[in-house]
Formats: sequence, C-alpha cells, structure tokens
Amino acid sequence: MTSMDGGGVAAAWPERIRALRDGELVPAAPRRAATVLLLRDGRDGPVVHMLRRHAGMAFAAGMYAYPGGGVDPRDERPVGWAGPGLDTWAAALGVAPAHAQAVVCAAVRETFEESGVLLAGPDASAVVADTTGEDWEADRTALVRHELAFADFLARRHLVLRSDLLAPWARWITPEFEARRYDTWFFLALLPAGQRTRDVSGEADRTAWLRPAEAVAGYDRGELVMLPPTVSTLRALLPYGAAADALAAAPGRDLSPVLARAEVGEDGSVVLSWPGHDEFTQVFPAGPDASREEVR
Repeated sequence: MTSMDGGGVAAAWPERIRALRDGELVPAAPRRAATVLLLRDGRDGPVVHMLRRHAGMAFAAGMYAYPGGGVDPRDERPVGWAGPGLDTWAAALGVAPAHAQAVVCAAVRETFEESGVLLAGPDASAVVADTTGEDWEADRTALVRHELAFADFLARRHLVLRSDLLAPWARWITPEFEARRYDTWFFLALLPAGQRTRDVSGEADRTAWLRPAEAVAGYDRGELVMLPPTVSTLRALLPYGAAADALAAAPGRDLSPVLARAEVGEDGSVVLSWPGHDEFTQVFPAGPDASREEVR
C-alpha cells in the first residue's frame, strides 16, 4: 500500500517520477472507470453522497470519494437502454460507442453496488422506487462478486438503463507514475425519488451526505483526505444553489482528460502539476529527507 498525506500525494511519487524519467519504470495502462456524484437538495443547497475508502485499500486508501470503479468487460454486452444513443454518448465521452456503453454501464452498476441506488427503470419514463428488499440485496451482492453480469441483472428484472439520468462532469487519468492507473469519467446524477443510499460498500468504512462547500472546507483544513479529481469536481459544484442547476450546466463542461505533468530539475527536484488545476501543484526538493512544498 502506498502511503499518502493529507493533500492526496503519495510519499513514493518523487522516486517513481525520477524512475520514469530514467526509463526504469514502465507506465501501467490505465483501466477505464466511472464514478458518480449522487446529488440531492438539502436545506442549504445540494449535497453529495461520499464514501471514505478503507485504510487497507490498495488504491486511494483512507480517501473520501464517490461510488465508482473499473469497467467490467461484460459492461459492453447489450442492455436495455433509455436516453441518448450510443453515438451521442461516444461523442460526449470521446470514445468508441462500445466503450461509451461500457463506461455508462459501469457508472450505473458501480453506483448500485456501492450505494444501493439504481439508475434504471421499467421504461424510459420511470425509475425503480425501492431497492432495499432481500431480493435486491442478493442481486447487488452477486454483482459485487462478479457472479452476475449487469446485462443479465437488468434483463432478469425487465429494466432499462436510464442513461438520461447521468450527466458527464469531468475526466481524469491517474498519473503515469502510479502503480494502479484509471481513466475515469465523472458523472452527476440526482438521487431518484423513493430511493435512498445505503452503507453497503465493502470498500468504505464511512458514508455521508455533504454539502460541496463543507467537503471542500474539510479538505482545506486537512480533515478530509481526497485526491485531486475529487476536490476539483466538488469545487465545480460550488456555484450551484440546487442539484438540478448543476445537472443543467453539465452539457457545457470540458471533458478533456486531465493528466498530471511531472518535471524533474537538474538537481533532482520534482515539480508535479495538473494542467488547469494550479491548486494541486507540488514541489519536491531533491533529497529523500527534503520537505515538500505546496503551491496553492
């Protein structure tokens, strides 16, 4: 497990960055993934559902994040579909239609697996109202264990995936020097009427509905640990007074992938930056005992 500090930066990164520069490290291929910012309106504006990942997780241990995970190869299997067609989704996400379907399916599947919320319904105008019964839980567990394909789950229950309930929000790719890498699309979705989130994720030790401003303030104080994509997507929600307003703004979002850039100086110092996101710039002086500087 890689240790990380409160700013979400791995202590081993400078060494790995230098190894990458020297040709001693081959970047891992990023795995396609999807994550969903579930929103609902609270007393003082929108709130977002967040999970704190178990300290023993191999990736983003102890971090606050959203329901999400990697694409399952079976996510490309045909499913009942409602909402924009695959060509529209492919253009929005910047991938081939089959890959677009897999990403959208992963977003819906992972949200159900990690929160119990299902963005699907019997037809294009309805959403299931309650997923808390024992039969639903049995199916959710089977999905988590890869004993059941998402396409088979939907077909068995005569459901269509409601892709129209998802709004693309951002895309981030894990830095080249990380051992585990993901090409992740972030989506917004409103919590469907009648459904509720449940603390069912085996990857989390805490769940909470937080106002974006509250979560960002916790990060700024060093109390909530998050990776840069999580903080960035939260900050992007701050201008909106209602969850529906944020979803309405999603079509204008730039989905160009954000990938960290690392520069190694002649003295061995490292400057790590995320283009367009200056708050995350980190400066690592040369030498294993040198302290890290943050540029905010």
